[in-house]
Amino acid sequence: METILCLLHTDADGSLPRVALEALAATRALAQAQGAAFSVGMVGAEVQKAGARVATCGATRFLAVSGSDFVQSRYGTDAAAAAAICKAASATLVIAPGTSRWARALPGVAHRLGGRVDTHVASVSAAGGAVAVGRWSYRQRIETELSRKQRPWLLLVDPGIAAAWDGQADAVTLEEVPVAAAGECTRTVVSGIQAPPADAQTIRPDAALLLVAGAGWTKAQADGKPHVDEAARLILGFLAQTKASLGSSKSLVDLSGEGQSVLPFLTHLHQVGQTGATPRHPKGLATCCHGEEPHTVGWRFIGERRAVNLDPGCGWARGKADVLYVADAFQVLAKVNALLAEK
Repeated sequence: METILCLLHTDADGSLPRVALEALAATRALAQAQGAAFSVGMVGAEVQKAGARVATCGATRFLAVSGSDFVQSRYGTDAAAAAAICKAASATLVIAPGTSRWARALPGVAHRLGGRVDTHVASVSAAGGAVAVGRWSYRQRIETELSRKQRPWLLLVDPGIAAAWDGQADAVTLEEVPVAAAGECTRTVVSGIQAPPADAQTIRPDAALLLVAGAGWTKAQADGKPHVDEAARLILGFLAQTKASLGSSKSLVDLSGEGQSVLPFLTHLHQVGQTGATPRHPKGLATCCHGEEPHTVGWRFIGERRAVNLDPGCGWARGKADVLYVADAFQVLAKVNALLAEK
């Protein structure tokens, strides 16, 4: 039987990110399927708040590494803390959220422990008592399943692997694991953080709504001219008022290659579809987008799908959207922004 550990880290404010609670839910489900107990390990500057948040999750042990050396993401201290917790828990199977912090440190931890690591895990199951994980292949068109005999086995799970655990908070007793974070571990010094203004952030994974801006925004409109500046103003105005996340249907390389203007705030990270991202939002609204298969394959995890397009025979009308508004996206977004501004 596996000895299971859910390994988490806190954010700067001492709370747990949503993806950590999703990893915890996946760990609980696996432990229940195997009839096994599991432990929770946490790393951060101050983890008492995070420990209380997950106190009723059903874990038998709560291990922690805390202190000022573990405030910022740093390979040396993160790897040392994670390895110490894994050893203290005698873990054979470690499930951790696939954050940038753990993605940087845990492959090295697996090497230190003589184990193996798999990243971008989309599912974890225990069919027949053997643990198996699912991963997407071929641009997320094929799901592969694999298992390993090597232990410990570290799994970095992707966001959306399970519904975030939402139990009651309670008092908890944390077992502090000693870690000597000195010398080589602290050689890297975090001198500060450079981040764009909050309004400049247009990719919001936890947003309730995804707005997709298709290539039609930059094409010639009814007057025969493109209105890229107006399109940018409408889209950014909508995002500012709704706090929605922004996606695009076509790569910037394709747009520029066709001689079209490009919305200045779009990057390759915004692209949704076969060669882009597969976001997970409760609702999605596609604008100026024809709903072609290479793009709509990235909508598989969007709950409610709606689209705005002047073509009543576009791809969205063929079973790919719950609602299709046959209308001019410029006019629709201008009206919506005006209604939002009145609130």
